[in-house]
Amino acid sequence: MGRALSDGRLVIASHNPGKLREIAELLEPHGIEAAPARDFGLSEPEENGRSFAENAAIKALAAALGAGLPALADDSGLVVPALGGRPGIHSARWAGPEKSFERAMERVERALSGEDDRSAYFVCALCLAWPDGHREIFEGRVDGRLVWPPRGQQGFGYDPIFEPEGHSLTFGEMEPARKHAMSHRARAFAKLLAEAVEGP
Repeated sequence: MGRALSDGRLVIASHNPGKLREIAELLEPHGIEAAPARDFGLSEPEENGRSFAENAAIKALAAALGAGLPALADDSGLVVPALGGRPGIHSARWAGPEKSFERAMERVERALSGEDDRSAYFVCALCLAWPDGHREIFEGRVDGRLVWPPRGQQGFGYDPIFEPEGHSLTFGEMEPARKHAMSHRARAFAKLLAEAVEGP
């Protein structure tokens, strides 16, 4: 049985504007205020985990301890089987120090040159942590394929080159509500909401 989230304020352990916006939109209908980590002057901890779940836990625990409030962290990324699972947990790092996802998408496309297998999937691990060190992990995944050139201005990150299974639009072309209904983050959130917000 998971621990219920009773406080209506939750620190979001991210400095990514796109991710903050998406998480806030997912939480808003449930009356939960998403407070960015920057509001508490919190810096980003080193993400040295070996999985999405480990990195999410590192960020969530650091934010919960720093702010003295429950904190939510997301670690997510693009997994490409033809590239041996890369970029995976290094998805953000492929964007370089300037955080250019145009560069990251071009890097993926170059790496896939000559490959017939363009399957890919997004993974999201959410960690909900409390100042006393308690934490819970919720994971979601969505499968699809990579397209080129990038399409659409919605979303963020690798969204413009990812076409989810059964759809002809990329995440970058979808309206937010449509993406939220099926994304890896939405699937992880559904588990989190069922356990920690809506309750049994």
